Amino acid sequence: MAESYALFGEDQFSCSICLDLLKNPVTIPCGHSYCMGCIKDYWDLNDRTGVYGCPQCRQTFTPRPALNKNTMFAEVVERLKKTEEFQVDPHVPCYAEPGDIECDVCGGRKQKAIKSCLLCLASYCETHLKLHDKLNPGKRHSLVEASVQLQEKICSHHDKLLEVYCRTDQLCICYECLMGVHKGHETVSAAAEGAAKQKELKETHRKSKQIINKKEKELFRLKQAMMSLTYSAQLAVEDSDKVFTEIICSVQKCHSDVKRLIRSQEKAAVGQAEEQVDQLQKEIAEMRRRDTKLEQLSKTEDSIIFLQRCQSVLALPGCGDTSSINVSQQVSFEGVKKSVAELKQRLEDICKGAFVKISKKVQDIHILQASKPSPPLPQVKDKCVESKEPTTREEFLKYACQLTLDQNTAHKNLLLSKDNKVAGWNDLALPYPNHPERFDNMPVVLCREALSGRCYWEVEWDGIQAIIAVSYKGINRKKALSPPDAFSKFLEFYDQSWSLDWNTAQVWENKKQIQLTSWSSRKVGLFLDHKAGTLAFYNIADKMTLIYRVQTTFTQPLYPAFWIKIQSKIKLCPLK
Repeated sequence: MAESYALFGEDQFSCSICLDLLKNPVTIPCGHSYCMGCIKDYWDLNDRTGVYGCPQCRQTFTPRPALNKNTMFAEVVERLKKTEEFQVDPHVPCYAEPGDIECDVCGGRKQKAIKSCLLCLASYCETHLKLHDKLNPGKRHSLVEASVQLQEKICSHHDKLLEVYCRTDQLCICYECLMGVHKGHETVSAAAEGAAKQKELKETHRKSKQIINKKEKELFRLKQAMMSLTYSAQLAVEDSDKVFTEIICSVQKCHSDVKRLIRSQEKAAVGQAEEQVDQLQKEIAEMRRRDTKLEQLSKTEDSIIFLQRCQSVLALPGCGDTSSINVSQQVSFEGVKKSVAELKQRLEDICKGAFVKISKKVQDIHILQASKPSPPLPQVKDKCVESKEPTTREEFLKYACQLTLDQNTAHKNLLLSKDNKVAGWNDLALPYPNHPERFDNMPVVLCREALSGRCYWEVEWDGIQAIIAVSYKGINRKKALSPPDAFSKFLEFYDQSWSLDWNTAQVWENKKQIQLTSWSSRKVGLFLDHKAGTLAFYNIADKMTLIYRVQTTFTQPLYPAFWIKIQSKIKLCPLK
């Protein structure tokens, strides 16, 4: 088998896209083979054109070809994984490459040395090593792995092996040096000194690891304190916004009540005065008519006529009655203005005093103390915060969260159900309105809910391929994916997200691809512990089995996200 593999070489069984050993090998119409996931992703990035090409020979196909498994390559690859294939033919010379140790005996192009002799002070390839052993049968030559450091083991003055350590001068010396300039010095064998130094090094290494562990714990506590402080500050800002909004609403309501009271009193007082004005105007008009008649009568010279008319004039209604009205001397709202001004001053005094008190509380908050490290700040607890992660589905369901898909984020080729619980690929672009949060560059949809604390949800999928993820809200949504840098832009999706690819059994974490063991179920549970920085994927079958756990630091709330490929769909499962 090894001989047959040597005829081909490792490149014959490698994917030209990922440059790794073929995984799920498939063959396209031109005859070239690729990993199924690699060629799918390559074609997905160019899916808008409707023309699909081979990355090697550039032959194009329309429509998108079906992918057929290359059973022969799959069998060969499986055997390669179980055995040591691609062995080098022992009869083929192994020449030294740059950085290799060369054989000291070879002439012309030198072969790679495999052993060094401490007695001969030379390095030998496999061929000349056999010759060395034949020329020195039974002799005690010390052979070690070929080392570029061989010259460092030779005395520069006497070209002898360094076998003694001079403690006086702290140098490695040969036996001739011991009889010369180092005569009378404190010396030991290099092996004995090396053993003593090894013990000293181990102790130094142990102390170094203790210091590193201590520093890492301090770093962890400091980061936790920073995260806790940031989270607590955000909650304090939100609470203060809420309280001050309520205060402003109360002041505005008081303002409206005062305005309404002033206008009501104005209306009542003016209405009452208007009635008196009408009455007085009528009385004045009547008195004017009476006065006119009196004046005319006073000019009558005939006594008989005067006496006859005098009775009628004297008998005019109200001639002996006059109305009396008391008018208030205080007819302004100056007192009200003064009271409002006093309220303003009192509120300003209260706000100033409260701000001084609040400012002192804020300034008392520190992550680091001058005298000693401050203890970790208390965590802001959710109603369900616990230190131990659940193990059974019943325990996970205590943290169940109800999610809904956000249509404002959905790519135009993703069709959502009426209850926004199911999303699937649609061949025709849907007439969704333009929205700043919509994904234009990837078939992705986010959930409406922002997650923090501890949350659990379950997802089912069907079709060819789907990716389930969580991401920050600021994930790229608009930048177009186009050659030649399409793959790098494709990875931008993973820069602010953590995801699981069902079809290829892969996890993407910080742009890093991690291959997993495949699982049978199409239903997955996700458990997020935001403060602990963990995201766990579980296979839900007869029992819950951990697929993969992400351990990181989340700095923002997370949104469940779904990348849905052609002829695929996902469903948010109801949790009971």
